[in-house]
Amino acid sequence: MIEQREDQREVGTSVELFAGGGGLAMALHEAGFRHLLLNEYAKRACETLRANRATKWLGTDHIPESLDDPWPLIEGPVQNVDFRYLAGKVDVLAGGPPCQPFSLGGDHKGHDDERNMFPQFFKAVRQIRPKAFICENVRGLLRPSFAPYFQYIVNELSMPFVERGDTTWEEHNERIIAAKAIEPPDAEEIAKRYIVFVTPVNAADFGVPQIRNRVIIVGFRMDLGIDTEVWEKFRPRKTHSEAALNNELHNPKSPYWRRHKGVPAAVRKQVIERTPTVNPEDEELRYKPWRTLRDAITGNPDAFPALPALPQTGLIDYKQHPQSPASHHIGWPGARIYAGHTPNLLDRPAKTVKAGVHGVPGGESVMLLDDGNHRYMTVRETARVMTFPDDWEPVDPRGEQMRQLGNAVPVLLGQRFAEAVSDALRSVAESAESEDGSSRAA
Repeated sequence: MIEQREDQREVGTSVELFAGGGGLAMALHEAGFRHLLLNEYAKRACETLRANRATKWLGTDHIPESLDDPWPLIEGPVQNVDFRYLAGKVDVLAGGPPCQPFSLGGDHKGHDDERNMFPQFFKAVRQIRPKAFICENVRGLLRPSFAPYFQYIVNELSMPFVERGDTTWEEHNERIIAAKAIEPPDAEEIAKRYIVFVTPVNAADFGVPQIRNRVIIVGFRMDLGIDTEVWEKFRPRKTHSEAALNNELHNPKSPYWRRHKGVPAAVRKQVIERTPTVNPEDEELRYKPWRTLRDAITGNPDAFPALPALPQTGLIDYKQHPQSPASHHIGWPGARIYAGHTPNLLDRPAKTVKAGVHGVPGGESVMLLDDGNHRYMTVRETARVMTFPDDWEPVDPRGEQMRQLGNAVPVLLGQRFAEAVSDALRSVAESAESEDGSSRAA
């Protein structure tokens, strides 16, 4: 469940590319950004977006005026979208370009893969000139084999107005490096450059009940004055740790076991015995415990307030139990466990949710129950692991629902970074207002 600000108010405007099922878009909205435009190519994902908060784009004259207005959605290839009508109107451009070219589970073609959408993100930055951008992608981008191209991505994001043309990316990178070495002659040229920050993250460290290693790229327009010192002040910090979870799991009287008092004694004993002890002086104990799959499913007063526990029985075969008290909480037959295909454990964060139906390698969508049985995770359970709210409604079929979840940004993780970007932008705006007021007084 996302952690909504009690005093939610509009903090700026945003545009979301490669919106998918809406994880990052929802994160920005919950952080207070008013969406001026969403774009998505996949038909089913567009149906899901429209089933929730999105609506058909009506043209350049229709700009949402309120945080509560529907999100305008352009359906179709991002290559066909002209963003210039939004120039000067957008605070944050966000998106997660398709990750298959750089994923450990993909073909590893990187920049040669036709699904590489980073060039389209660069185009949007040039046309919109946002104050900031947030870009999420797989940790595979940081692999040594992709290091030169990743540095090129960072370079082009910092100098988006040095266009590539018909040259190779290597030649373009050399031109960017040469241009960066030249001191910008005036304020107009400074406003065409961005300072870029790269942050590797594990979503579990930020309160997401899932092991999900990603890289978040954040950039700010250089004329705003947000430097490394400012971003270091506001960037999201780790809040949860594995050591803190192990410390609670190993203690039968801990808050974790008091919260999950219905766990059978034999299961609790087994979990305690297999959990390593933690050095009481371990600095990681200052954080909150990682949130677990059990937390996500049965409810955690800290992370999932006022949510009913999802039923754990009667979900083995959807044909026998087609109805469920929770939306999209329906069983699916055929789950198996075999060598190299181990299930999720309830008392650990879930494995990384992947964009597969149910046969993805590694057992990422299978869970081991307290009674020793196992089954596939339902769509709703998977959505909770991705920290989508329970009123998020994906559109059938099930395979598309799971694919959208696997491709999404966990809402809570995205929200943390969106709030940090908002806070950094606000800090320099307030500083500028203060300096302007002092100047006038003088």
